[in-house]
Formats: sequence, structure tokens, C-alpha cells
Amino acid sequence: MLAQKWKELRAEEIRKWEDSCKYEDFIDDRLITELIDISKYPDKKQVEDIIAKARQNVSSGAMLSPSEVAVLANTQDPQLWEAIFETADWIKRTVYGNRIVLFAPLYLSSMCVNNCLYCGFKNTNADLDAQKLNRDQIVSEVEVLINSGHKRLIAVYGEHPQSDAEYICQSVETIYSVHSDCGEIRRCNINASPMFENEYKQIKDVGIGTYQIFQETYHHQTYSKVHPRDTLKHSYKWRVFGLHRAFEAGIDDIAIGVLFGLYDWKFELLGLLYHAMALEKEFGVGPHTISYPRLVPAENAPLTTMSKYLVSDEDFSKIVAIIRLMCPYTGSILTARESNPLRDTIIRKGGVSQMDAGTRIGIGGYSQMEKEHLLHKEQFIINDTRSLDDFIYDLCKEGYLPSFCTAGYREGRTGANFMPLAKHATVKNFCVANGILTFKEYLMDYASPKVREIGENHVIPNYLQWIEQNMPQLAVQVEEKLGLTASQQHDMHF
Repeated sequence: MLAQKWKELRAEEIRKWEDSCKYEDFIDDRLITELIDISKYPDKKQVEDIIAKARQNVSSGAMLSPSEVAVLANTQDPQLWEAIFETADWIKRTVYGNRIVLFAPLYLSSMCVNNCLYCGFKNTNADLDAQKLNRDQIVSEVEVLINSGHKRLIAVYGEHPQSDAEYICQSVETIYSVHSDCGEIRRCNINASPMFENEYKQIKDVGIGTYQIFQETYHHQTYSKVHPRDTLKHSYKWRVFGLHRAFEAGIDDIAIGVLFGLYDWKFELLGLLYHAMALEKEFGVGPHTISYPRLVPAENAPLTTMSKYLVSDEDFSKIVAIIRLMCPYTGSILTARESNPLRDTIIRKGGVSQMDAGTRIGIGGYSQMEKEHLLHKEQFIINDTRSLDDFIYDLCKEGYLPSFCTAGYREGRTGANFMPLAKHATVKNFCVANGILTFKEYLMDYASPKVREIGENHVIPNYLQWIEQNMPQLAVQVEEKLGLTASQQHDMHF
């Protein structure tokens, strides 16, 4: 009864906001569909020119145009796709270096007033063990994450009066308060429902990192179908401008995403681009990261396996690569929804820069690590269940630098201060240096013998050599801070 009353009152406030909304909808369904249709049979030269432009955009941070992205999405030639994949990897290495930032999702609440047709947390799922973590349970979860080596979280919340802005603030403060002998969570990003400006201001004051809202689908009709009318999430306008309100409230670091499989993936790609363009136009700052989860099975959510728009592995690989070409400055997040063989493939072909590892998405799942795939506690299925250490070992074998860096947030490299670094491909100078230092911490404090051996003898020497060759002046400082780290002085960063 309390939740119903809260939902009704909030729905009324949302309607009032919609009536006074000053923004014009930046998604034109007909225009996007026309762009896709007229680009169905691109010629080779046209695609090659767009690939070349994407490479040139690395030094300016410019995005491809919607028509150019439509051409890439309609490309069929396997040789051209090899060029696109190669370019995606090159852009990522040029902007961010050959490092992969690691994080963990922490689900704080599964209680939700919404009834999304694709979600295991929907309020009509009678089999769901809906709950939220209290302070002691949050501490237990965070201790497990810290003691495995994590430094960065994305905290995830259902939309419910018991997980409102006040609860988010309290839980974030609790997360930051937990310390072990060698570690702590240095940055907590947020994935939660859209909010009002005053609520965003509350959350900003507790020191959150990036605020992430997925539109789920940009197609208006599909959005209405999968988010029933009597729910808060039914309001397209409220959600699509959720990050506009976050900017207005002073949150300068935001992230967008879409759930592929609800509608035509080519349409959703262009939706992401138009969203990034709208944010750039209004605030001069685009998304820090773009996420691209796709439908995977969820309890009592048959749409997740029956949607006619389910995305194949081949098309999913194309999606990830196109995102890197169309928006070169953004972080690109590949989640553990995908299987480890596919993740291992796409990481190279798609220009991925961030990945979660050692992931559990059940409420209280980290303190019960031996239990996996408890669908009555999870929002959806996780397909990559490797431990953090095993995941890192696989990264090292492929020559990547595992990074736990959070320095950018804490040194003010966010929002408008972050964009020039990413758009002019100089942010990698910080990324590689801080990646080395945070990986050294992991090797000293948490790594298994096999990871310590490959990290100390191969990975760190290789990236130190890269810095010496490309930034000799910085190399001296990195060596100095690395020495301090080796003597147990933690959190050395640039």
C-alpha cells in the first residue's frame, strides 16, 4: 500500500514536470527509419570513406553523423567489416591505451514498482525474492569486493520508496566507509531511475561518480509496449531527459545505454548517437560511457527469449565496433551478460575499454559467492562467471593492462574537464600510468601466484617500456610512484 501511494504521488509530480518540460524530443522515429532504409546498399568507397573519417575524428573527438552510422550498420562486405573491427581496436588504443578498466556491479535493491516485460525484478514476478540490503549487509558485500581487489563499483537500485534518493545516499556513504587492510572502494558510480533535480543534488553531495541511465529502447512505440502504462517507467519523456536534469543539478559525468533486443538494433544505434548529440548540444558534454547490454533470459520474463529483435553474436560484435567508430571519446562497457568466449573476442574487435569481472547480480550475491544463477534473486542471467583473478589472468595473456584506476574522478577529470582529454586522445597518458600503479597494488595485495608472475614479469615491464618510449618525462615519475607502491604506499596516482 505504501509503495502504491508513493508511486501515485510520484507519477503526478512526473506529469507536472512533463507539462513544463522545455526540451524537444531528439528522437524522430520516422527520420531514423528513413536513414536506415536509404542506406541499405552502401558501396565500398562510401564505407571506406566513413572508416577513414572515424580515424581522423580521433584527434578531434567528433562523432560520425547519423547517416554515416546508418551506412556502417548496413554494411555487408566481410572485408569491410574486418576494416571496421581493426579501426575500432585502433581508435580505442589511440584514445585510451591498451588497458581495460575493471569494476563490479553491486545490486542494492530488487524491490521495484515497475513492471518491465524484460526484467526479473518486475513487480508482478511472484517468484522474485524482492529485498534491499541494510547497512550491515552492504558492509559485508563491500568487504568481499574489496578483498577480491575491486576499487570501483556501479551501485544498482530498483525504483521503489525503500530505495529512494535518501537510501541511495546512505548506501553510498556506507560503501565509502568500508576499509580493509589494503583497500577500499574509491569510486561508486550509480545506475538508478531518473530523478528530480533536488534528488540529484542530494546524491551528488555524497560523492558519486558517473550517473547512468539506460533508455532501454529509443523506439517510442516499443518503449510504451514494454513499460506498461500504470508504471513510472512508462513515461518516455521523463526517462529520455533524465540525464538532462542530472546536468542541471550539477552532476557532470553521465552515461547512456540501450538494451539491444527490444527493437531493431540499427535503430537503437542511431538512438544512442542522437542522445549523445543532444547532450553535447545542450551542455557541451557527451556521455562518459556507453553501455550496450542485450536481452538475456530472466525469470518470468518470456520476452527475453521470444523477442523478434534478438541480436545474434555476429550483429552484437558489429554494434560494439560501430559505437567505437561513431563516438570515439566514450568509454565502452562490455558486461558479463555475455559469455567469456564472446567477450574475449569482442574486446579486441570492438574497442572495449571497461568490463565488469567476478560479477554477481543477486541481492547479497557477493557474500554467497558459491551460489550462482539464483534466478529468484537476479534481474537476469550472468554468462561470464569467471572470478576477478581468472579474468585478469586472461587479460594478461592477451597483453592487456588491467586497470583499477579511479583517479580521473577524484582529480576532477570529469564532465567538461574530461572531454578535451578524451577528444584529443591524450587521456591515455593518465590511463596507462594509473593503470600500471593500480595493477601493481592488485599484484601485491590480491593476486594469485600465476597472475603475480605474469603481471610482474611481463605486463608491467611492457607498459613501462611503452611509457618510456612515448612519454620519457612521465616515465621517471611513474617509476618513482611504482617504487612507493612497492613499499606499501597505496593509492599513488596522477
